[in-house]
Amino acid sequence: MMENAVVLSVGQDYHLKRGKDRITYAGMPSEDVYSIVQRKTSGYQGFSWNLYFPRRKRNITIDGVSLQVENVTPDEISFRVV
Repeated sequence: MMENAVVLSVGQDYHLKRGKDRITYAGMPSEDVYSIVQRKTSGYQGFSWNLYFPRRKRNITIDGVSLQVENVTPDEISFRVV
C-alpha cells in the first residue's frame, strides 16, 4: 500500500480512511507524552476520547489503521499512514 504523509497542527483533524474514525492532534500535555483525539460519529451524534502515547512511540494503530509517527512537537505531528 502506498504511504500517505500527513502533518497536523494542534486542533486539525484527519479522516483515517473511509469507514474509519477521524483523529485530531491534541498536542503534548507533558514533555514526554503526545495526545491524539479519536472521534467516532454516526449521523449527528458522536463521541470522542483522548489517546496518550509516549513521545518515543513511533508506530501506533488507531481504529485498525497503522500510523508511523515521523515527528512530534507541542504544536505539530507528522506521520505516514502505512
